[in-house]
Amino acid sequence: MTHLVESRHHVSLDDYDRVGRLAVAVADLRQEAHSLVPTLADRRVWMVNSTTHGGGVAELLPPLVSLLRDLGVDANWLVIEPSDPEFFPLTKRLHNLIHDQGDPNLGPADRELYQRFSAETAAEIGRYVGHGDVLVTHDPQPLGAGALTRREHEITAIWRCHIGVDQRTPRTSAAWRFLQPYASGYDHAVFSAPEYIPSYLSGRTTIIHPGIDPLSHKNRDLSIHKLVGILVNGGLTPAYGPVLAPPFAQQARRLQPDGSWALATEPEDIGLLYRPIITQVSRWDRLKGFLPLMAGFVSMKEQAARRTDLLPRDRRAVETARLVLAGPHPDGVADDPEGAIVLKEIAAAYQDLAPEMRDAIVVIRLPMASTKENALLVNALQRCSDIVVQNSLREGFGLTVTEAMWKYAAVVGTSAVGLRQQIRPGVDGCLIDDPTDPEEIARTLLDLLLDPHRREALGSAAQRRVQDDFLVLTQVRRWLEVITYAVAPAPA
Repeated sequence: MTHLVESRHHVSLDDYDRVGRLAVAVADLRQEAHSLVPTLADRRVWMVNSTTHGGGVAELLPPLVSLLRDLGVDANWLVIEPSDPEFFPLTKRLHNLIHDQGDPNLGPADRELYQRFSAETAAEIGRYVGHGDVLVTHDPQPLGAGALTRREHEITAIWRCHIGVDQRTPRTSAAWRFLQPYASGYDHAVFSAPEYIPSYLSGRTTIIHPGIDPLSHKNRDLSIHKLVGILVNGGLTPAYGPVLAPPFAQQARRLQPDGSWALATEPEDIGLLYRPIITQVSRWDRLKGFLPLMAGFVSMKEQAARRTDLLPRDRRAVETARLVLAGPHPDGVADDPEGAIVLKEIAAAYQDLAPEMRDAIVVIRLPMASTKENALLVNALQRCSDIVVQNSLREGFGLTVTEAMWKYAAVVGTSAVGLRQQIRPGVDGCLIDDPTDPEEIARTLLDLLLDPHRREALGSAAQRRVQDDFLVLTQVRRWLEVITYAVAPAPA
């Protein structure tokens, strides 16, 4: 089933223009749109992906669609829903293979399932698109459906791939061979980095970096009263007094030492408002490196305990520091069937820790019933963090890092392509060469934790980096350029 989604984004360009530091970017976008939008008259633009919430693509599309409309483009959002429960596990396999993980043996049954669902979805998409429209599909899930729609209708088709790695292996080659018959049928493709582009798409591909929405619930500025109110209403800290707004309908849950889940304030307050906090917020995915990060944090504590040169204040900072690992409730992310399995693996590793280390590590399951409340909780968590980590083994781009950089956080990423596109080592953050090495993780975290002046300098540079390169306003301008280029008549 494919259905039309109304954008949840209700902020106009005028709202961005009223924010002083965004005014120049708004002016640049409007000037570009003045010359490009007339090219798209009488054409509709259809963005197609696989879920309305959970993950970066679902967060990118509402502001992208809304701002394109604000500029005069008839932009729309379609979401696919598979009729076969085996489809998303197959596309998750493809996702993992593109990241050089998993079993590369894709057989005829996999091809038949992908083709069958793609044909069903293409028929449904065909009821929406019209002559001259532009169809933009995001990632492997709707790729086949878009290619088949392109064969049957006089439209322009663009594939937007958000994932990839900077190497070719038997696994990645197996995935790209599987997708080639569909990807080759597109007029144009968009990737996040040149290293991700398969050879059969070279020459008709554009690079667009994703961007965050600075006025979204996840990234907007929060006053101290709003920040504390969100923590209380979402169940992340106790209410020490009256709070203006009522509690969220669903609250965050915290992994307990016995493996059960309880309120996040049990067995005691996390300490987000007064302890040193190191945080990673991501989907529950093995490629996000949760387990080595947990081991690295434990090693950091052990290294500091052996040192005799620490000042009392520094020793106290390490002793009271907590690692917060947060992610969505797996039931709320439809296109990621492995989330629940990975979370169980993290829970098992947590239970195997010594009691004092279990006390220092907090695993949080964030509710997904309300997109707004989930976003506010992530915003508050990142703003309460002294260090925000993204310990990804592979990362297409990594918007969680972009979000933290926008909030002046000291960020620690890895050498994954998407992260090193954003973080300039020693300028706006730190990069770990080997995200599976707990000792390297420990050294990086300890050095940052003991140097608050360096954290502040990195955070300030990181915010400027995002403002210059990774905001949704820049992304919209680039999309206007790509779409108008794709629909332009080929030169004689």
